[in-house]
Amino acid sequence: MKVAIVGTSGAVGQEFLKVLAERDFPMDELLLFGSSRSAGTSYTFKGKQIVVKELKHNDDFKGVDVAFVSAGAGISKDYAETITKFGAVMIDNSSAFRMDNDVPLVVPEVNAADAKVRPRGIIANPNCTTIQMVVALKPLNDISKIKRVHVATYQAASGAGAAAMDELLQQYKEALNGDPVTVKKFVHQLAFNMIPQVDVFTDNGYTKEEMKMYNETRKIMHTDAEVSATCVRVPSLRAHSEAVWVETEKPVSVEEARNAWANADGVILQDNPAEKEYPMPLFIAGKDPVYVGRIRKDLSNEKGLTFWCVSDQIKKGAALNAVQIAEYLIKEGDLK
Repeated sequence: MKVAIVGTSGAVGQEFLKVLAERDFPMDELLLFGSSRSAGTSYTFKGKQIVVKELKHNDDFKGVDVAFVSAGAGISKDYAETITKFGAVMIDNSSAFRMDNDVPLVVPEVNAADAKVRPRGIIANPNCTTIQMVVALKPLNDISKIKRVHVATYQAASGAGAAAMDELLQQYKEALNGDPVTVKKFVHQLAFNMIPQVDVFTDNGYTKEEMKMYNETRKIMHTDAEVSATCVRVPSLRAHSEAVWVETEKPVSVEEARNAWANADGVILQDNPAEKEYPMPLFIAGKDPVYVGRIRKDLSNEKGLTFWCVSDQIKKGAALNAVQIAEYLIKEGDLK
């Protein structure tokens, strides 16, 4: 098994190194690729130093079985053919191919088998906010088909990358010292603030992030459910939170929902409000599952439930989900 990571120096690339080591992913060789700027940098993986090679249109991917790519949509589109031409499975973390009909969009707990049909050798990793939501929605949808979803997200600085996390810390220090606040990675100051905009606005008034949640949820879950999202950047460092309202075809009781989540793959039920126990990003950063709590009936809809979920969007929302796709393919004998 020969594995490649493209975009090693970024936050998700670094998370790939951690996740592959943590899960003892079966491989004989690991190749690291990056831009001309990061080429020559070395990273330690399982005690061994590996030097980053510059990504080029050449034969470097000959013999590679799976390539985890997280270098932005432009790079993914430009290098897809180079990466896949010798048979490598490209698991892409960007938005480049997510809505292409001939590229599966996969969350293993929800639609793992879709990964087997990949005519272009590409599997798309969904948007981080979508991943954690569909993992939480799947157990409910198995009880009664979901008709409608409303969601408000509370997205950490890490969703904008490692430099954005650094900027948030810098902003807090500057604000507390009474100094001018540096704003580069966000559209406004994030420290002591919330920004009701993640990504750019589209013609319908929704942002691209919000439209991803609409389109990707429907593709992953093979559903015609309507999804309406409001995505907000909040001044926490890592792990995204979501408040979700769901309407099902038939009423689902709180007890049924709790039991479904308690037995679901990739979900941890943390729902004990009497003891002030519920998911919070501060305590979930760095963990694998999607945590679900604050479960209750929707007072405005007899067929509605509402809940709160939190997940580390760099881990489950990016690197871990991609690695789990590869693990599924290995288990199915669909990857050497």
